[in-house]
Amino acid sequence: MTLIKSISGIRGTIGGKAGDTLNPLDIVKFVSAYATVIRKTSPVGSNKIVVGRDARISGEMVKNVVCGTLMGMGFDVVNIGLASTPTTEVAVTMEGADGGIILTASHNPRMWNALKLLNEKGEFFNKEQGEEVLRIAEAEDFEYADVDHLGKYTEDDSYDQKHIDMVLGLDLVDVEAVRNAHFKVAFDAVNSVGGVILPKLLEQLGVEKITGLFTEPTGDFQHNPEPLEKNLVEIKELMQKGEHDIAFVVDPDVDRLALFCEDGTMYGEEYTLVTVADYILQHTPGNTVSNLSSTRALRDVTNKYEGCKYSAAAVGEVNVVTKMREVNAVIGGEGNGGVIYPAAHSGRDALVGIALILTYLAKKGMKTSELRATYPPYQIAKNRIDLTAGTDVDSILEKVKELYKDQEVNDIDGVKIDFPDKWVHLRKSNTEPIIRVYSEASTMEAADQLGKDIMDVVYSMVK
Repeated sequence: MTLIKSISGIRGTIGGKAGDTLNPLDIVKFVSAYATVIRKTSPVGSNKIVVGRDARISGEMVKNVVCGTLMGMGFDVVNIGLASTPTTEVAVTMEGADGGIILTASHNPRMWNALKLLNEKGEFFNKEQGEEVLRIAEAEDFEYADVDHLGKYTEDDSYDQKHIDMVLGLDLVDVEAVRNAHFKVAFDAVNSVGGVILPKLLEQLGVEKITGLFTEPTGDFQHNPEPLEKNLVEIKELMQKGEHDIAFVVDPDVDRLALFCEDGTMYGEEYTLVTVADYILQHTPGNTVSNLSSTRALRDVTNKYEGCKYSAAAVGEVNVVTKMREVNAVIGGEGNGGVIYPAAHSGRDALVGIALILTYLAKKGMKTSELRATYPPYQIAKNRIDLTAGTDVDSILEKVKELYKDQEVNDIDGVKIDFPDKWVHLRKSNTEPIIRVYSEASTMEAADQLGKDIMDVVYSMVK
């Protein structure tokens, strides 16, 4: 069974039996439930829902089902076509819509698709809204419009340019500086919507030479779409030729951003946000936020600037955005390459990250590898603890917290233990009897050893 329903949306593989996979029947139920919640909660009252999708092979089918269902619920649909996740988020507010649905399974393989649900601010549903959607879908507690109140359907392909215009108009994006730097830039769009919007952005930023890999938006991904170094052989080999200053890599919906240096070394996905924050804080001092599983380097960079404070949020974009609002953060995001810059909008946006990083590089006059070397050298290891069904994971985490009470401990999302020079974060899975273990230290060996030491402690507790 690959149909996964959660507060953040519904995802699964295409094909198979209803209730087991992502199929038209379940899409209809879930979209109907979403429309019911929007009808009750949106303060806008425009009766419009924006729909955008990445380039997945199943996208056309899913789009037709989603749009038809929304119309059946009495909502007018604005279909913006092939569009990145941040473009769709921006379109919701620009359109004055009640909400939006993004059809994307992010970094999952080609057979997957998903619905991501947005409110009137173009932000993901919170826990309460998501739980209400799940309840209504399960109960089939929705009612369709009569023939005189069906929604209308329109298409609008202008939002890529509107998104780019917004990015270029940011105060800290300096197009002239980027143009004068004569950058040679490569990018990997993994056969999705990045291949449509990134060349336009780079051209309008004044990049001198642009080389794209896997730019055709076919949805037939030519490599694993998660932007991790092991999946990025082709862009790495291209950069090793020494003909480009920097390479950008995005996932299929363009909300994550990874970088390669001019010599073919990977910049480190965790350091995308760190670099952007360093630039932002120099010009607009303020607070920063990332999730508990992100690198300590953001805290280190934040502490360089007087009066600036770092805060940690629970894992998940909606949790990061909520914390950013709470502490009035000027920059935040997630260590998976997700940059959230409130001066643009409150969502992860690779376009914003690209424009700010190119501006910063241009102003610093440094090579990409030289800029990377200015940040603390941390490495994150990822492990997991497999437990038997029925194991009381919450009790285990409480025992771990008590055992390490003399250290700095954060329990807003699992248990994170901060040591003076390293940290480890334990989070339970909501779908499997496992505990995910993330650990960071100055070397990968030290990070992995820290994770394994904590795993041994846990295993000793369940014997």
